Amino acid sequence: MMEQTNPVYILVINPGSTSTKISLFNRLNEVSGGCARHETHELTPFSTIADQRDFRFQQVKDFLDQELPQGFGLSACIGRGGLLAPMSSGVYTVNQGMLDDLKVAAYGEHASNLGAAIAYDIGQTYNCPSYIADPVVVDEMLPLCRYSGMPEIPRKSIFHALNQKAVGRRAAAELGKPYNQCRFIVAHMGGGISVGAHLDGKVVDVNNALDGDGPFSPERSGGLPAGQLIEEFCRVMGTDSPASPEGKAKLAAFKRRIVGKGGVSAYAGTNNMLELGKKALAGDPATQELLQALIHQISKEIASHGATLEGQVDGIILTGGLAYEQIIVNGLSQRLDWIGRMFIYPGEGEMEALAENAYGALQGTLEVRTYERK
Repeated sequence: MMEQTNPVYILVINPGSTSTKISLFNRLNEVSGGCARHETHELTPFSTIADQRDFRFQQVKDFLDQELPQGFGLSACIGRGGLLAPMSSGVYTVNQGMLDDLKVAAYGEHASNLGAAIAYDIGQTYNCPSYIADPVVVDEMLPLCRYSGMPEIPRKSIFHALNQKAVGRRAAAELGKPYNQCRFIVAHMGGGISVGAHLDGKVVDVNNALDGDGPFSPERSGGLPAGQLIEEFCRVMGTDSPASPEGKAKLAAFKRRIVGKGGVSAYAGTNNMLELGKKALAGDPATQELLQALIHQISKEIASHGATLEGQVDGIILTGGLAYEQIIVNGLSQRLDWIGRMFIYPGEGEMEALAENAYGALQGTLEVRTYERK
């Protein structure tokens, strides 16, 4: 229910490749939400994602001008954090160094890079602080967890930090314990799957969900046998150099087979898990086997972190879009409930998590950190 006195209005911005999710919160209560869709022809004129900043800002401003109650100001604006330098978990004020790194895509180009920039522009327009919180580059990995077996390729911490941290705090509250005194294994299961070991409030080990590491998922190949992967890469490239136009096109297509069109999509020709679940329940043997293979790989990744946490596990948390699929949840529970209590939190909850972080920053219960360029 919306607060009737002392409103604290927080705008939350979550840019995606073809849309921008926008929500207005009064304290922790969402009072209005929307999704600005961006048609292909609208985005075609922009050479880079960073060039879309003014276009998307105007759509966000139009939403806010319509939804913010007349006579009230905006208390804060928070955007989805993008690809930045590795950082500790927490709330960060948007500063010029952050904007500079995002503008040139210093750590990679992704639609979420616009979150901080648009939040900054809203903050300047409405005279309020602008933040980001727990971007995908949150890095709390232990040094021993960075070893990959090849010194030139250290393991990286890139995962669904925002939702993993939020559900970790939620499960801790159910247990009546501070999050920083809990040991959880959290599996965020969406188009990509990240499984993190949470030790006393820090994600000390996690697979790189962006590059397709870990279990295969609806859209990612997961970890692949290295030798066979090299052989397949050489077969696809043929005599073309990766630097030639033909080679670049082949390389891009090959990468899409790993991230975007890998995993379930490669086997079934679709990433629609709802439809695949229906086919499995209807008795289709190939779909049943595929989903059991998916469950097998996710459960192996989760169980491996029982060793990371030395057998002391307060709970296993299943979250993300796949946590809505009962066939997935039941299969994982049957394989894993011997490790610890199961917590099921379907969906991503990103807008709520961002609002929670902004409100904590405003109230002084969360430290506001400063981004430092590397």
